[in-house]
Amino acid sequence: MHEGQLEAMTEEQILDAASCCADTIRDAETDLLQLAYQWAIVHSPDRLDPATAALPGREQARRYGGAGTPAVTEFAAATFGARIGRSTYAGRQLIADALDLHHRHPQLWARVQAGEVRASYARHVTKQTRDLTPEQAGYVDAGVVESADGRITWTRFEALVEAKVAQAAPEVAREKEQRRAAATFARKTANEGNGMASFLIRADAATINAIDAAVTAFAQHLTTAFPDATDDERRVLAVLFLIHGTTIPEASDEPDLPDVADLLPTVVLFVHMYAGADREKVVRVEGHGPVTGDWVRDVLGPKARFTIQPVLDLEGQAPVDAYEIPDRHRQAVRLMTPADVFPYATCTAGSTGSPMQVDHTIPHDHGGVSGIGNYGPLTTTHHRIKTHGHFECRQPFPGIYVWRDPYGAYYLVDHTGTRHVPHRCRPQVIELYRAPFRMEIDPGWAA
Repeated sequence: MHEGQLEAMTEEQILDAASCCADTIRDAETDLLQLAYQWAIVHSPDRLDPATAALPGREQARRYGGAGTPAVTEFAAATFGARIGRSTYAGRQLIADALDLHHRHPQLWARVQAGEVRASYARHVTKQTRDLTPEQAGYVDAGVVESADGRITWTRFEALVEAKVAQAAPEVAREKEQRRAAATFARKTANEGNGMASFLIRADAATINAIDAAVTAFAQHLTTAFPDATDDERRVLAVLFLIHGTTIPEASDEPDLPDVADLLPTVVLFVHMYAGADREKVVRVEGHGPVTGDWVRDVLGPKARFTIQPVLDLEGQAPVDAYEIPDRHRQAVRLMTPADVFPYATCTAGSTGSPMQVDHTIPHDHGGVSGIGNYGPLTTTHHRIKTHGHFECRQPFPGIYVWRDPYGAYYLVDHTGTRHVPHRCRPQVIELYRAPFRMEIDPGWAA
């Protein structure tokens, strides 16, 4: 639909076209669930070779859906996920939801197929009932199917599903309550961008109320010392002072406050600078995203003690004649490629979950060198898929990865992310894929 057609539309025509787009999206999501189900069926465990299945790292059968659903070959989710532009985990979840809808939620699946229920509503139900027995899942299916067509708001639908799950399996609900009660934590949350982050504490309501009361009381005494700060800024300072043992002063006393910089522990931050007159003054702080140079000076400056270290020369990392990877190589790989290089992977070096392994792109026993340009970080699962799952990878330039899946599709992975290579571009990518190994870094290629 080009701009001229849009400009010629009446208001009613615009709404009709938007409605058709929404119907198309809903139908496509249903078709995708059907395709995911069929993909799971054709990848039954019967495809596995019993003679090799027991060997370390080889593909196994996995039950992704709930009880009563068939098992699937383990690596199938990686291929399906990549082909639809999603991670291996997302592919696995889609297959699991499709299996559950077919085998455990027949009423809900019938309404999805009829175009009466959105896939997102149905998939929410499958996720909330995956730990239930088929009979319990069927009870929830019957209890929510009528209201799953959008007649109630999403929050009310979530509450309805939660209630039906508790009614279907009260013992499961009690177990979840006990797990949640035990799942206390105090940790830094994911990066929020622009140099900001959060620290989240999860505990019982009484503990949280006690923490809140202490922070509120201390923050009130900081008004004189920090008159220009906002209430929220004073509360943040109150937390910092409290965790370092500064006592709450009496109402009539001035707080005896240490210097903020003295309270901060020693941490190491890698700050990536972009050199050149044509570059904006933007830097990247690992784990915290891009920030401006002014932010580093104004925010970190008063609170941090800086130690300037020489830039790590990624090009000067001489290869070694051994399978073992030196620590200096591992550090160089992390700085150059901080994320899992499998197509559409989401794991980064600083994230939690599966540990990252430094893989030889061309295996060492196949002539691959132990040097920059033949390394790539992978999670354990993706390392196994590359080794035993018929995915192939080449690194025509250091940090540039070309993958080929078992069915001949190509994916280009670099510092910008993953791109599924369209047919018109395959000749150039295949040429790169077949090119001889290059040790030199070509910064212009990545740009």
